[in-house]
Amino acid sequence: MRASGIRMARYVLLLCAAAALFAREAKDTAWRAATEAELKEVIPARAPVGSERIETEFRTASGITDGRGKYVAGVVLITAGYSADGKYSHFLLVQVPIMVGDMKLKPGDYVFGWRKESDGLRVMFYEAQTGKFLGTVEATRNSRIGRIESFHLYAPGDRSMFQIGRFGFGYRLGG
Repeated sequence: MRASGIRMARYVLLLCAAAALFAREAKDTAWRAATEAELKEVIPARAPVGSERIETEFRTASGITDGRGKYVAGVVLITAGYSADGKYSHFLLVQVPIMVGDMKLKPGDYVFGWRKESDGLRVMFYEAQTGKFLGTVEATRNSRIGRIESFHLYAPGDRSMFQIGRFGFGYRLGG
């Protein structure tokens, strides 16, 4: 009996250690809002868009991180005087696959712009380097948004949403 009790205690101890390790791993990989310092590391001062380097407005930067060096982050572009004026308004850095509407965005750089429609925004996505059109997503008016921001990316679990002013559209990680 005593030997089986010791074995049982070892199994319980091993199980507790595995559970603690799993909980730590889950905590380490939970996506959260990126800090200003983290965003400064990944948001370029001038975004590569086609053959141009378009200035970004860092005070509008927003993003999420897994805390292990992977980000999804965006920022408003200052497009006046560039060929992108009117076509693109935002730069998006994606370091893990995400789904936006029916579009799967692989890790890379993207730009998007929007056009007002009767009850929302039509948001058009393009590859940043080539300008290749990827698709659209509809952003709907969201009365639940508290603070109105020119751009905000909410972490999964909070709202899993991109916010452009009073409008928003969902996304999901992994695609």
